[in-house]
Amino acid sequence: MLKKKTAWIKMCERVVACGIVLILTKVIIIIECHAVPQIHGNGESDEIGPEFLSKLSNTTVPIGRDISFTCVVDNLGHYRVAWIKSDSKAILGIHTHMVSLNPRLSVTHNGHNTWKLHISRVQINDSGSYMCQVNTDPMKSLSGYLDVVVPPDILNHPEHNPEEGVCQEGGSIALICSVTGVPRPKVLWRREEGKEIILRTESRDKTGVKTVEGERLVLTNLHRSDMGGYNCIASNGIPPSVSKRFNVYVNFSPTIKAISQLVGAPVEREVTLECIVEVYPKPLNGWYRSEGNIKLHNGNKYNISEEMINLYTWHLNLTIRHLTKSDFGTYSCSSVNALGKSESLIRLQELRLPPKLTTTPTPHMQTTGKSRRKHPASHKKGPNEVLRFQETHIANQIQQENEEHNEGIDLLKFTNSENSNGVIKSGNINSMINKEEGMFLFTKL
Repeated sequence: MLKKKTAWIKMCERVVACGIVLILTKVIIIIECHAVPQIHGNGESDEIGPEFLSKLSNTTVPIGRDISFTCVVDNLGHYRVAWIKSDSKAILGIHTHMVSLNPRLSVTHNGHNTWKLHISRVQINDSGSYMCQVNTDPMKSLSGYLDVVVPPDILNHPEHNPEEGVCQEGGSIALICSVTGVPRPKVLWRREEGKEIILRTESRDKTGVKTVEGERLVLTNLHRSDMGGYNCIASNGIPPSVSKRFNVYVNFSPTIKAISQLVGAPVEREVTLECIVEVYPKPLNGWYRSEGNIKLHNGNKYNISEEMINLYTWHLNLTIRHLTKSDFGTYSCSSVNALGKSESLIRLQELRLPPKLTTTPTPHMQTTGKSRRKHPASHKKGPNEVLRFQETHIANQIQQENEEHNEGIDLLKFTNSENSNGVIKSGNINSMINKEEGMFLFTKL
C-alpha cells in the first residue's frame, strides 16, 4: 500500500514539473515578442527601422499620358509598403497587390527596395496628392502631387455661339468663343489680314485695336467695312493653341457709281463702260440702254462682266464692239438686292476725228520782193503741233455737243502730256500759218 502511494506522488511531481516547463516556455516567448529594444547611451536603437532613400516627385502631365510614382525604401524588414490617394484616403495597393478596382492603376516591385505606382492614360480626376506609406508605428510616409493639364479647346455649340454673325448696317453683333482647358485658357480676338478691330461707342466714336481679350467680342454700330473674318485664339501654355474663325456680315442696300459719266469714242471702235457697286448680300447686276430701258445681254455686240473686289464691292464692265452711230446715247448700270436698288447713268457720245494731216516742206520757199529773213521758231508747225491741233479740235467738238445737252457733266479733257502750253486754238491756225512772207504748206496724208 505504501509503495503505491509513493509511485503516485512521483507521477504527480513529474506532471507538475512538465506543466511548469510549459508555462515558463510560454512566458519566455511572450517576453521576447514584447521585448523593448535596448537603448544605448547614444539614443540609438539596436534595430534599424525602414527609411526612405529619395523623395516622391511632383509630376505635371498632359491628359492621356502614362506616369508613375517611385518609392524607394531601405530596411523594410517585415513591414509593408502601401499606396494611398491622400485627398480621398483610398488605399490603392499594398506591396504588390492592388486594392483599387481602377484598371488604369497598377503597382510593381523590383524585388529589392523599389516600389512603383503606375497610372495609365491619366484623366482630370487623377489629379491630387499620392502617398507612399510604411506601416510602422508611428507610420512613415512620403507624398507627391500629380497635376493633370489639358490643352485648350473651343466648344462647338451652334445654338449658343454660331460661327457667323449677320446684322443690318448700324446694328450690333456679339461673338462668343467658349473654351475649356487646364489651366483656364486665355482668349484673344484678331481680325484676318492684319486689319484692326473697330470698337465703336453709342456716340459713334471709334477705336481701332489689333487684339481684344475675352471670350466675348461685341461689335456695335457696324459698318460695311467691318465685314470679314474674326479669329478667336485660345492658349494656356499647353500646346497646341487652337483657333476658330467667325464671319461677320453686314447687310445694306446697293450704292453704285460710274467711273466716268461721260465717255467719247469714234465709230468702228470698241469702248468699255465701268461702274463700282457696294452691296451685301450679293445683288443682281445689269446693264441697260436708257432709250427704251432695254436690258443688254452678252453676245457679239456686248460683253458684260463683273469682278468681286471684296465681300461687298463689285466692278461692273460693259464692252460695246464695232461702234455705230446708233450705239451712242445713254446707258445705265444697275444693282438690286432685297434691301433696295441703285443705278448710275453713263453718256456715250461719238468722237469725230479729223483727217490725218502731215507737213512736208516745199523745195523752194515762196517770198516777196523784200529781203528774206528768218521766221521765229514758234511759227514753224511740226508734227507735234498738228497732233495738238487735232486734239484741240476734238475737245472743242465734245464741248459743243455737251453744251447742247446741258447736262452739267464735267467734260473729257484731252491734253498733250509733253507740252500743254503748245496747244493751238483752232481760230488762230490760219494767221499763224500765213504770217509774214514765208510759210509752210500743210498737206493731207
